[in-house]
Amino acid sequence: MVLVTGASGMLGGAVATTLRDRGATVRAFQRRPAGIDGVQDVTGSLTSPEDVRRAVAGADAVIHLAAKVSISGPESEYRAINIDGTRHVIDALRANGGGALVNVSSPSVAHLGRAIVGLDATPADPARARGPYSRTKAAAELLAMDADGKDGIAVTSIRPHVVWGPGDTQLVGRIVDRASRGRLPLLDQGMALIDTTYVTNAADAIVAGLDRIEHVHGESFVVTNGEPRTVRDVFAGWCEAAGVPAPTLRVPGAAARLAGRVIEKVWEKRPGDDEPPMTEFLAEQMSTAHWFDQRRTRERLQWTPRVTLDEGNAHLAAWFRENPVV
Repeated sequence: MVLVTGASGMLGGAVATTLRDRGATVRAFQRRPAGIDGVQDVTGSLTSPEDVRRAVAGADAVIHLAAKVSISGPESEYRAINIDGTRHVIDALRANGGGALVNVSSPSVAHLGRAIVGLDATPADPARARGPYSRTKAAAELLAMDADGKDGIAVTSIRPHVVWGPGDTQLVGRIVDRASRGRLPLLDQGMALIDTTYVTNAADAIVAGLDRIEHVHGESFVVTNGEPRTVRDVFAGWCEAAGVPAPTLRVPGAAARLAGRVIEKVWEKRPGDDEPPMTEFLAEQMSTAHWFDQRRTRERLQWTPRVTLDEGNAHLAAWFRENPVV
């Protein structure tokens, strides 16, 4: 039996569905029911060791996706969920007699604010990672990888980069909404070259990590479509799929980073109802290149993407035709 944490999210749901369709017995653990046909739901909090032990009981493997993902908020919340939650999963596996752990991480754990051009997965660096999400995910990855080979636990970390797809409210939904209101800037003309990952491909790679755990435990992998495009082109593709105008507002990257720092300080004292319109981390992500060498990932995981970016945009457009932007 495979436990998937965070299956109520887009990527977690895709992973749970992929496993189910292959005939695996799948249990989902998150704060609210994932509601996936054929998948057992266990609700609870990653911050509760008792809840996590109850979810892990009887599992042969855990695919750990649940995390606090945002660009603002108190770092204590990120630590409680991302670091302590990962520790609770490891402790529960240990109490369960061991098993496989696929820790779903992020390339941001090794993004230090500079361009990433054709690199493989470099070491997670919580001391220098940018922002509370990245810092705590870096610490969580180190914690998970330290458990590899101990107490019958085998661990690999998969870092899918900029995952998107139909029904995505966290990334595509926000981009499309801001573009439709003329509030989405292109930093430095939107010419930074970036990798993204269609959700089906990310789910396949995560499942491949489980399939190959005997061979790849102890290793971390960045996963992308392997089709770098400019930020401008990525945003334009999503906006075209949604039927809204592509962004035309131009802002210098340096000015956006400075504004992001100021906004973060203001948000700490007087947080708004939503995420801040800009942070230093977000400005860095939108104005610096980040694309990766996928050769080791594909060879070691024996995985290749089956949906191209253009095909993904076509799927996205079909979804928006059924769910038009209001």
